[in-house]
Amino acid sequence: MITTTLSEALQALNAPQFKGALAGIKRGIEREALRINHNGRLAQTGHPEGAGHALTHPHITTDYSESLLEFITPVSENAEETLAQLSDLQKFTLAQMQGERLWPMSMPCFIESQDDIALAQFGSSNIGRMKTLYRQGLKSRYGSMMQAIAGVHFNMSFSDKLWQALYQLDNQQGELQSFISERYLGLIRNFKRELWLISYLFGASPALCHSFLQGRQTNLPFKHLGKGTLYLEQGTALRLGNLGYTNSAQSSLRVTYNSLCDYVKGLQTAIRSPSDIYADIPDYRASQPLQLNSNILQIENEFYSPIRPKRNTKKGETPTQALARGGIEYIEVRALDVNPFTATGISLEQIYFLDVFLTYCLLKASPEMSWDAQQWSQSNLQKVVNEGRDPQLMLTRCGGQPVAMRDWATQIFVDLTIVAEALDAAYGSTVYGETIATMAKWVAQPELTYSGRLVAKLVTEQSDSGTLALRLAEQYALQHHNDDYKVYNEQGLKEWAQQSFAKAKEIEASDTVSFTEFLTEYFAKA
Repeated sequence: MITTTLSEALQALNAPQFKGALAGIKRGIEREALRINHNGRLAQTGHPEGAGHALTHPHITTDYSESLLEFITPVSENAEETLAQLSDLQKFTLAQMQGERLWPMSMPCFIESQDDIALAQFGSSNIGRMKTLYRQGLKSRYGSMMQAIAGVHFNMSFSDKLWQALYQLDNQQGELQSFISERYLGLIRNFKRELWLISYLFGASPALCHSFLQGRQTNLPFKHLGKGTLYLEQGTALRLGNLGYTNSAQSSLRVTYNSLCDYVKGLQTAIRSPSDIYADIPDYRASQPLQLNSNILQIENEFYSPIRPKRNTKKGETPTQALARGGIEYIEVRALDVNPFTATGISLEQIYFLDVFLTYCLLKASPEMSWDAQQWSQSNLQKVVNEGRDPQLMLTRCGGQPVAMRDWATQIFVDLTIVAEALDAAYGSTVYGETIATMAKWVAQPELTYSGRLVAKLVTEQSDSGTLALRLAEQYALQHHNDDYKVYNEQGLKEWAQQSFAKAKEIEASDTVSFTEFLTEYFAKA
């Protein structure tokens, strides 16, 4: 475990032999977006054929529902290139959507009935049917509305040079990969402790359409706007709250992040343990199955967490099998709302901030985190989700010590400033220091945060959030149409789409067992 302070770690990395070790950050983005009609309602059409096959296209697919697109950028060390790739993928897909638009917010548009949310379809292959049945299981367990929420995932890893430097500075003697996994878990624990700051700065879902509640009662102090918008005056990110993408049934899992063994064991136990709650839902062996199985988790992807340790899987591997085989390769941040103030759903300033924040989480000391400590962090997050822009908001440090959110955030930004200086030195840039200096002002001026700007706009215009979102959707569609391709080109993207259909046919032709036999074998291996 690291024993130095953050300042000492940065000073040690400043030695000549480690020059540039902090550079070389690798990133990838997964942006989700609902397809909508010209009137702002959920598109009922299938996945746009011209964009490729949802099962096999590496960069354009669907997430949980058929109308929820997902754009996946390849790994890149250049932040500008990553955003340009994301923009190109969206530009191309919009051209295949027959006038449909991309919803520019996390919380969904007006949805009259959960039945309007069609399950994502991945073809007739066994693996494609498995993906759809998994989503049917989510619908059976949690309802469909949750599957219409969109987010942005940020994947990140550090350079080999940095890992070699930290390994040497920590006087390690064991296997390098075990050290890397241990340090990534330390990052995750620190991230969870201070996740509330991400919600404060970048939360962009303080409002929702009344249709999202589908008659459910809530004691949140919503205010009303327009024909049917509900919003929290000081709220930040309803997507991360109890009304959003959460699963209270998973609270019994008690997955911890103190060792890779503990994490893997926790998830593997969940995918093997039957649940009384889901026992009566027909599984894959039934003539009309409504879930993959009746375990606490159907598969590991059902585990909802704002950050995950990851490793690319080999054919036939589950995520935890890959982690057990090779250790942690990168981390996936899943706590970002869609940014409604940019056509890509995430901005360059967010990427630069996350570079700094995640490096800070890696380099500062990270004590083990008990289950109770995780509950403290979750309680802090919920406070910021519901009332984060309240200047008097108090949070609780682990152990019960109260602290003003503004004071805690100010302390964090002091550390982020020195990390930003180190990153600028490594990259020969000024962007990190400038980004942190800008966002430090947001602590005392909550109206500058994404949620603050959004609420102010809605209240000033006395407008429904849906009306604003539809206007932005049109604006961004026109922007994509007028922009030139930056990394890819139309012909190459068309060829990519065609290749995905050929690959899907190959997968279908390669099936040699029935769907039931396929899943029986899959779960036996898992």
